Amino acid sequence: MPTTTNSLLDGVETPLTINLLEGTPVEKREEIRRYFHQTFDIYEKLFEPMVSQEAFVTRADPLRHPLIFYYGHTAVFYINKLILGKFLKERLDPHLESLCAIGVDEMSWDDLNEAHYVWPDHVKVKAYREQVRATIDKLIDETPLEMPVQWNSLYWIIMMGIEHERIHLETSSVLIRQLPLSLVEQEHPSWAVCQDDPTPPENDLVGVPGGLVQQGKEQPSRFYGWDNEYGSFETEVAEFKASKYLVSNAEFRQFVDDSGYQQQAYWSEEGWKWAQYDAHGMPRFWRKRGDGSYALRTMLKEIEMPWSWPAEVNYLEAKAYCNWLSAKTGKSIRLPSEEEWYRLLDYTGTPDVGAWKNGAPGNINLEVCASSTPVNRYEFGQGFFDVMGNVWQHTETPIAGFAGFEVHPLYDDFSTPTFDTKHNLIKGGSWISTGNEVIRDSRYAFRRHFYQHAGFRYVESKHEVVIKDDRYETDPDVTPYCEAHYGPDGLGVDNYAEKIAQICLDRMAKEERNKALEIGCKVGRTTFELAAGFKQVLGLDPTARTIRIGVEMVDKGYTQWEIPSEGDIVDFRQAYLKNIGLDSARSKVEFMQTDLSNMKDLYRGYDLILINCQLERSYDPAQFLKSVHERLNEGGLLVIASTNDWNETHTQRDKWLGGFKDRTGENQSTLDGIELALGEHFKSAEAPIEIPQVIRRNARVFEHNLVQVSFWRKA
Repeated sequence: MPTTTNSLLDGVETPLTINLLEGTPVEKREEIRRYFHQTFDIYEKLFEPMVSQEAFVTRADPLRHPLIFYYGHTAVFYINKLILGKFLKERLDPHLESLCAIGVDEMSWDDLNEAHYVWPDHVKVKAYREQVRATIDKLIDETPLEMPVQWNSLYWIIMMGIEHERIHLETSSVLIRQLPLSLVEQEHPSWAVCQDDPTPPENDLVGVPGGLVQQGKEQPSRFYGWDNEYGSFETEVAEFKASKYLVSNAEFRQFVDDSGYQQQAYWSEEGWKWAQYDAHGMPRFWRKRGDGSYALRTMLKEIEMPWSWPAEVNYLEAKAYCNWLSAKTGKSIRLPSEEEWYRLLDYTGTPDVGAWKNGAPGNINLEVCASSTPVNRYEFGQGFFDVMGNVWQHTETPIAGFAGFEVHPLYDDFSTPTFDTKHNLIKGGSWISTGNEVIRDSRYAFRRHFYQHAGFRYVESKHEVVIKDDRYETDPDVTPYCEAHYGPDGLGVDNYAEKIAQICLDRMAKEERNKALEIGCKVGRTTFELAAGFKQVLGLDPTARTIRIGVEMVDKGYTQWEIPSEGDIVDFRQAYLKNIGLDSARSKVEFMQTDLSNMKDLYRGYDLILINCQLERSYDPAQFLKSVHERLNEGGLLVIASTNDWNETHTQRDKWLGGFKDRTGENQSTLDGIELALGEHFKSAEAPIEIPQVIRRNARVFEHNLVQVSFWRKA
């Protein structure tokens, strides 16, 4: 595959993503090594313009972490995934790998409280990044590669880390764009902006004939892909008209000058709330001077407004503009659907990356400049410009999985937290999009008020885009827990999630009940039940796929899911907190994502800690137990519920707490192992008990467990 060398980045190569199907193992290993180092180098260059530690720790956006988090996060990601996949045994820096682990942008289970963080110096993070670089290099040296590269390969995980860093190359550049100018070098040789701003062209609608659109791919596939790209979807798209150009700043100014930001009629309900809250009255990166002229904030500096460049707005602004244009012209103007964007891509004959000749077809892959370019510079065919590149293009389509969608076991919450009808797809890439972002199959979605380097083109169509707003949870790894927590009692057995909470509350009846912590909360029922007796309860779980159900319960008071009955027949369920007497608990409950074996220090000061069937799914349970006393108040109660089902899928044999013969040849039970790990900090409070737990797989297949529950009082 061709590789481009970009003078924009002082000679650092910006290669296209790796072909994982073709080539010899030896060649492919070295190709992936080069791709890894090039990605690391480019990401380092992104942070070169930061002038001080203050630039790293200043929060550019109140809904995102400061940039020091993202500087460390992309390196931490490699180590955390390699530990989880058992490709590495030892951590490099447990504290940093916990601090910078979870970076879900504006998800309710992501902790954005600045009081919880003491950010490290960026020099220390840079040194850690070099440790990671050396670690990955060593793994590549020592690990043979088999072709084709597939999901279970070390090299797939390395590619996952590479493409993950390339995503953050883009999202971090947006945050840098929001920093005060005093915190960045305004001139940097690697990040020079376009100098052209010709007279803005008049936009026009051009016809696109209808046709069949096919999306999705199978494993193995040619290029690395995120889980939402796999599966299949096919649809017949009706004819429509699309704007010849992306909407320019000059075009969008007409909406601004017509008081578009002040007229509720043009905005959706969500959009109007945002417009009132944001209160800029113009796109975020526009600056209005005292003399009435405009400037544009690029990544590092402000320049005279380039009216021929695409307007960079969020989805809500783009939709409001389309509604305004509809009202002005009497035409049915809206944003395109994802399928219509693909139809335009096919109609213009735009090739996928493997067929690019002489570089990228437009302002993409860091091959032109560190900014947008005029909307009439890059023609793609059939009279359309910027079908790919320049800026991302908003669509009307919320992201969802295709038929056959399945998650990667080492990154099971990349996509599913966004399958909530609140994250709309953006298509086509921007000037800084590289790697997976520029392939045909890429699918990225953000909340509708988020800013990326994104703009839009509009379409005219008599066909509305129908958005289903009644999503039922269908994830097969989540719905059994929805059923177990909130559905009818299976096989006539008491609801385990309710029962374990009541057992904890009974034992705390005469104790202080301020704060409780549940580790392994799944979809949240036990956390809510504990809140009936505690003032504040935090539910922790390693995956956002389950946490988001609890978050949904807090936000809406209900959730709904599908559960298999037999074959393709499913039962539809709904559950309301008010119907189980827990609606008042919503204000006392919070959910966060965490790794039990590498938890942040901030989770402390609890009167009760419940570890709920999580030790046996942890890769280093003893490590947590040895320090859990630091998280519990004096005299506090530790309750450990476990199936004692040790499996090397989750825990290496040498990390098991029990289920083996010790050095003397005697059997060591899990209970023995727990007592050894807890050491002198705890005493057994009472004899263990056993509670049945039933998890439904379909109407006639159930998993029936017997959970051992032990009680430990902090000494």
